[in-house]
Amino acid sequence: MKPFLSALSLAAMLGPSVAMAAPTASTSNITQEQFATVLNGDWRVPQNAARDPYRHPEQTLQFFGVRNDQTVIEISPGSGWYSELLAPLLKDKGHYVAAIVDPVVNDYAKKSADSLKQKYAADPAHYGKVEVVAYTPKAPVFGKPASADTVLTFRNVHNWVDAGNEAATFKAFYDVLKPGGTLGVVDHRAKPGTTARDNRKNGYLPTDYVVELAKTAGFTLVGKSEVNANPKDTKDYPDGVWTLPPVLVKGDQDKARYLAIGESDRMTLRFIKPGK
Repeated sequence: MKPFLSALSLAAMLGPSVAMAAPTASTSNITQEQFATVLNGDWRVPQNAARDPYRHPEQTLQFFGVRNDQTVIEISPGSGWYSELLAPLLKDKGHYVAAIVDPVVNDYAKKSADSLKQKYAADPAHYGKVEVVAYTPKAPVFGKPASADTVLTFRNVHNWVDAGNEAATFKAFYDVLKPGGTLGVVDHRAKPGTTARDNRKNGYLPTDYVVELAKTAGFTLVGKSEVNANPKDTKDYPDGVWTLPPVLVKGDQDKARYLAIGESDRMTLRFIKPGK
């Protein structure tokens, strides 16, 4: 087993966009060659691969310390954007779990679950070892207590805040992680000085609000990264973050303007569950 790098070494390796607050529990053992293989994989949906310049998946997963021998739970993977990367990276030595909203909750959850399961079933070579876990948003359980090395969530926290399920969700993250396990969070970052209430229903959240959610659940913040920052994002759209790509809710209206901005400005936060 390779020795863990120090926080300083990891920050230097990932570049100036990353700020580390404390030593981390694990360092990614996934090589650049392995990342290149999955990023260029012909199983990826072309529209998904086109988002790589905005979402920086390699740098993001390195920052979170994802290892190929871990049990990694991704919460609400949507159409499987990160599944296309995580499932093949983990299939030989690790375990990838896709935690989805229970299909019985509503029609949207059922449609989303059916689509994701069809994606997995159509390509057993890459998704055959994926485990799908269904959870209830108001009382989520993502697996057996202390069974996961890493929990990841991408652009979901604002939905839980709008639904009032954020505290229960972060508690469930804490419960399923092993002591020393990592919680990685990416979400749309609100304007400084605003509150969660100020940003209700627009898709953005203040970083300090998300940090406080995690700390209240018992986590320790160990790093912030600017890898998914976008200073072009003005965060003042009447239709919220969905005005920007990839959704482009306004259609062709001012489309060139929004494409020039790109995807949203995002916080990228790493937390650790205290313990061995």
